[in-house]
Amino acid sequence: MSALARWFRWLPWSLWPLWLCTATAWAQAQTTPATCTVQILAVHAAEATADGGKPAPSQWQPVTLPDEWSRRHPDFGGVSLWYRIDWQRRCPASAAGPVALLSQSIVMAGEIFVNDHFLWRDKHLSEPLSRSWNKPRTWLLPDVWLHDGTNTLWVRVVGGDARQSVGLGPLFLGEPERIQQQYEALQWSHRTLFEINLIVSGVIGVLFFGIWILRRDQSFYGWYAFSSLFWTIFIANVLATSPWPFSNSLMVTRVNTMAALLSVACFCVFTWRFGGQTRPRLEHALWAASAALLAAQVVVPDAWVGYAQQAGFFSATAAFLINCLQFPFHAWRTRRLEHTYLAVALLILPVANIHDLLVLKAIIHTHPVFPYANTALTLSLAAIMGIRHARNLRRIERFQQELAEGIAQARGELARTLERDHALALANTRLQDRLQVAHDLHDSLGGSLVHMMASVEQGAAALQRAQVLSMLKFIRDDLRQTIDSNSSAGVAVPASPQKWIAPLRHRFTTLFDELGVDSDWQFPQAWRTPPNAMQYLALTRLVEEALTNVIKHSRARHVRLWLAQPAADELVVGIEDDGVGFDVDAVRQADISIGMRSMSVRIGRAGGALEVASEPGRTTLKARMTVTRS
Repeated sequence: MSALARWFRWLPWSLWPLWLCTATAWAQAQTTPATCTVQILAVHAAEATADGGKPAPSQWQPVTLPDEWSRRHPDFGGVSLWYRIDWQRRCPASAAGPVALLSQSIVMAGEIFVNDHFLWRDKHLSEPLSRSWNKPRTWLLPDVWLHDGTNTLWVRVVGGDARQSVGLGPLFLGEPERIQQQYEALQWSHRTLFEINLIVSGVIGVLFFGIWILRRDQSFYGWYAFSSLFWTIFIANVLATSPWPFSNSLMVTRVNTMAALLSVACFCVFTWRFGGQTRPRLEHALWAASAALLAAQVVVPDAWVGYAQQAGFFSATAAFLINCLQFPFHAWRTRRLEHTYLAVALLILPVANIHDLLVLKAIIHTHPVFPYANTALTLSLAAIMGIRHARNLRRIERFQQELAEGIAQARGELARTLERDHALALANTRLQDRLQVAHDLHDSLGGSLVHMMASVEQGAAALQRAQVLSMLKFIRDDLRQTIDSNSSAGVAVPASPQKWIAPLRHRFTTLFDELGVDSDWQFPQAWRTPPNAMQYLALTRLVEEALTNVIKHSRARHVRLWLAQPAADELVVGIEDDGVGFDVDAVRQADISIGMRSMSVRIGRAGGALEVASEPGRTTLKARMTVTRS
């Protein structure tokens, strides 16, 4: 276990759980019985010459794989070194077979030789360097290159510069089948698990981003989408074999640390917003610290990049673990189901870290679980959001059912209200019809009766039978006209003002002559625009009521009636007399004049207005209306 401990000291501390899978597989492989065994005799390392050549024999130092040369030699000033691995194949004469080689990692790039025969080389051995630090590779060694005794592997390792880690991971030699099994295990833990996590995080992030675009009020979807975006960038660094699109490895280090910081910050805000935790001061402090650490990744000199990276990863990990541990207490207080689910999911990573630490210390003997933890966390969050969405749909369905019931109830109430309104409208219509009949009888038949009463009172001789019969026929005609006028559609408007006013003029002129009243009728020969039937009836009733009032109340000696059309769509009818007059305001306020009220209502219904002015010796009524054709 001492070799494993030295290996983990040189690995990037933020990725140590990833390498636990490899360590376990390697330890198990060393105990696997084989017919033909390959034994590593010694491992040495030394700095390369200035041109990258092999060092002198006196410079070689014994090392144990995995090895981080730059950590054991802080004063290392170069970027290239060599590893020499001496090994021997021990097989019975009848069991000799091919030998396979498995390289777990080379930090950052390198090339391999077998007994001075070139085996493999990274694509780029200078900046921008290839990245083989997390890329397992396997080869089948040609049998003609191997000796019966001691064989030597030469591995040249190239780092970015003196400020970055340089070293070599474990090497495995043995039968091809066993080496292939180890390779597949490393490929699963080092590559496939991270590819699955990359795909799952990307898909869930895009889904949550789409939900956030449609539901901007639920901001936690957006924060998780951004957290997934930055986490995807961070995971891509694990899988990348080239620093593209960046120019060198140091730039990749800076960007990778910034992605981790932003992913953790967004994830913390996501959990707070999802849990309904209002913590503005804590959020401000989180973003202030994140901004300071992000600025450090940008502005620190290249010589201090390693320290800035360690500070950034330590801060991000601490914030993430604290957030994972505090949320269960919040879920305990709220007792909400989705909060409980998220709390359990967030406990996956701390528990996985503790488990893998116990595996590393050999306290328990199981397989590391951290590579699975993050994928499980992402899928758990997707399931929690699915449950939340299903609950919202059920809530919407209940609301729709309640809404349908409310609408049905409102419809019933509205129907009953409409029935009451219809009954009231019918009653009001009947009342209006009665008032209309009363006004018509007052304006037409009442005027005729007043006319006849005046004739009888002021007549000198007794009435003859023919005269009485004529009066009764006159009353009958007025009554028929009143009945017919209740339907204005059946009334024909006279062709000219003269034809309209002729019957009224004949009726009242006779009475005026008997009473000694002079009358002046001023009406044009033709309409500019004839009124409609309703306006015609309203004006007729106005003239009848006004002249009846002159006979009954005014004691006038002169009456003038006139009609004018100042504009094509305007019509004015006026009646003037020189009688005693009356107080217009008092009559209107007392509401005692049926005739005055009747005239105003009629003219208003016909789309006009009645103007009344009166003083002793002069009373004027003017009806103004806008002429419309029906």
